Amino acid sequence: MEKEYLTQQKYNELQAELLELKTVKRKAVAEHLEYARSLGDLSENAEYHEAREEQAQTEARILQLETILKNAEIVKHTLGDIVEIGSKVIVQKEGESSTSEFTLVGSEESDITVGKISHHSPLGAALFGKKKGEAFTFESPKGNVKYKIVDVK
Repeated sequence: MEKEYLTQQKYNELQAELLELKTVKRKAVAEHLEYARSLGDLSENAEYHEAREEQAQTEARILQLETILKNAEIVKHTLGDIVEIGSKVIVQKEGESSTSEFTLVGSEESDITVGKISHHSPLGAALFGKKKGEAFTFESPKGNVKYKIVDVK
């Protein structure tokens, strides 16, 4: 299993979610399932089937979180000119004057709306290991795009 890179904050959030699912959500789902069973004929009981689906989704998320946490590596970004997990990178697209800032994170933390990109994404993979001032090209859905790394924080 591949390591899952997480910040301490995200690791704590996932642990809290797992605890919530195991203690609160499981109990609520079990109660819902028991109530649905009491309604009678299970073959035509939509509420029962919905409760079973909710139970399956809850158990799947618990398993997913346990796997992520078991394989987690907490990253602590160190200052330097090389892009690594946790680096804030300012890039400039070739032919444009404006810049964009991204933070390179593990896949569980990625959220492009706040500028967090996964190291597995095409741009993240292209940035990883590069140095400040270095130019690089990566393949996007719209074709090859060339960027220059303006700064690494």
